[in-house]
Amino acid sequence: MHVTIGVLAHVDAGKTTFSEQLLFHTKSIQARGRVDHQDTFLDNHELERQRGITIFAEQGRMTIGNDTYTLIDTPGHVDFSPEMERAIRVMDYAIIVISAVEGVQGHTETVWQLLRQYHVPTFFFINKIDRQGANVEAVMTQLQKDCSEDVLLMDEPLRSDYVSNHIMEWLAERDEQLLDAFLNETLDSFSSLTHLQAMIKQEKAFLCFTGSALKDTGIQELLAQLPLLTETHFNDNAAFQGEVFKIRHDGHQRLTFLKALQGTLHVRDEFSFGDMTEKVTEIRLYNGSRYETVQEVKAGDIFAVKGISQANIGDIIGRSSNPQPYELVPTLQAKVQYEGDQHIKEVLKIFRMLEAEEPSLRVLWHEKFQEIHVHIMGVIQLEVLVEVLNNRFSLNVSFGEPQILYMESIATTVTGYGHFEPLKHYAEVHLLMEPNTRGTGNTFVNACHADDLSVGHQRLIEKHLFERDHHGLLTGFPVTDIRFTLLTGRAHIKHTEGGDFREATFRALRQGLEQAENILLEPYYRFKLKAPSDFIGRMMTDIQQASGTFAAPILTENDAILTGRAPVATFMSYSTTFAAYTNGKGVLSLQFDGYDTCHNTEEVITQIGYDKNADPEYTSSSIFCAKGKGYSVPWEEAEAAMHCIK
Repeated sequence: MHVTIGVLAHVDAGKTTFSEQLLFHTKSIQARGRVDHQDTFLDNHELERQRGITIFAEQGRMTIGNDTYTLIDTPGHVDFSPEMERAIRVMDYAIIVISAVEGVQGHTETVWQLLRQYHVPTFFFINKIDRQGANVEAVMTQLQKDCSEDVLLMDEPLRSDYVSNHIMEWLAERDEQLLDAFLNETLDSFSSLTHLQAMIKQEKAFLCFTGSALKDTGIQELLAQLPLLTETHFNDNAAFQGEVFKIRHDGHQRLTFLKALQGTLHVRDEFSFGDMTEKVTEIRLYNGSRYETVQEVKAGDIFAVKGISQANIGDIIGRSSNPQPYELVPTLQAKVQYEGDQHIKEVLKIFRMLEAEEPSLRVLWHEKFQEIHVHIMGVIQLEVLVEVLNNRFSLNVSFGEPQILYMESIATTVTGYGHFEPLKHYAEVHLLMEPNTRGTGNTFVNACHADDLSVGHQRLIEKHLFERDHHGLLTGFPVTDIRFTLLTGRAHIKHTEGGDFREATFRALRQGLEQAENILLEPYYRFKLKAPSDFIGRMMTDIQQASGTFAAPILTENDAILTGRAPVATFMSYSTTFAAYTNGKGVLSLQFDGYDTCHNTEEVITQIGYDKNADPEYTSSSIFCAKGKGYSVPWEEAEAAMHCIK
């Protein structure tokens, strides 16, 4: 049986030390490393050892009985959470490590919500129970309140022939048949274990273990029970499908990491990507930085291949459906500052390589200004990028001050018209543009009849709408949440050539924006603040000053809890302030909550200073032809000049 199990935690909860112990006791490694000694097995990058944090999700392989487990150690810092999310997508089970001293922290809740979103059965390990201030009972209360009432503390180890009376009673409280058997004293260990296994898989039971990773207590007990609690079923005989979750480079050769979802993959198997066919030339099974080459892998395996260069992170090889979007997205962007000897286009190639490894970077190239911009989660990520570029590519760069990633949308329904007809070219597009539900993104509907425009040209228009982000009029940031409906269009038998419909489509979109009421959107956090009740007044005041909103406070005997939403721009640095005035006793949880109307639109527009008429990539004017010569028609006159009958 193949099982992929992930280890996740808030930073400094002891996750990497915990992973080291699991690998050591399964004889995957010969010696246990320590974070403070900079010799841990899975934190094998120099950057990770220097900083004492996990930056990259790495995997180890371990054998328990007859089963093979792939252990994935994930980053705990919020700046590297997209790496964590990509790893979550290939996990069969997960273990959340929580400090017995600090308890449930902000990032713990983000991890928990992601695991629930991706339906990954989850265990807890309360770590550092040997430290002063450790309080397992208090942490259990937190878990049952903030995560799930179905968190069960394991008081005694499970065996295939023994389930404690405490666990039987817990199960009986949740199942009438088990309750009858328990009351009649006929509930046996086998039935209890079977039900517990099913409840874990169905996310109705979340078992909690305790121990100290550093002192090696509780680890072997957990390992002994894992085979009883984890079970997977994969189809080796189906056509191969594998999800790409990581890309790395071994020198100049690309390594594509996959989880085999079904079937068997062999060396020399071929896959098609559009018009290109690629062949698997090598398969590697990694254990930390070490690997062995094999000729085939089966469903459930985690592995890396050479020879596949066209697949992107999130793609499922062997399936034609589009990949599921990721939940965690950057809300900041920064400008690359480079004054070295290499041409800026060579620097861009390097950033494109890093983008393949970290898709959330979203590297943007501004041709007019010869500038590179990147999307980021936070300033720690920028510091790591500087070091990666220096160490791997001998490239000395810096970054400008991170800026908020804004977006734009429309509040009114309009029809955009675009016509492109310089000499020997011809295309016309009519687009209905309507506001979409917030967070839906841009969508497309085709209402154009094939008698008016060929199906091939209709598909071209759709392709051009989604081939790139389109600049809004207010700030030049991308437009979103617009429902595009292709009403009609026109081509010319002789003169329509490649690129004509791109020009007409972009002009129609821009002409529609000129007519619409445009609105600026900014990213928001969903927050949860928990602190001693004495601070409730300060908390509410701060949220209001940050242009946030909150629900009615939840007051307990000692604590106050506030939940709500606030702009990223006003709240992204609040954790430092909050920790200071609560003397470290407060807990702040922040999760990206999509985009909404900007709280200071005019100020942002003035600050950015975007000139819609000077954008070299867009124009709202249309081009018509008369007497063998093209001429421009401004957007406000374009509708009357169109050739299609309205």
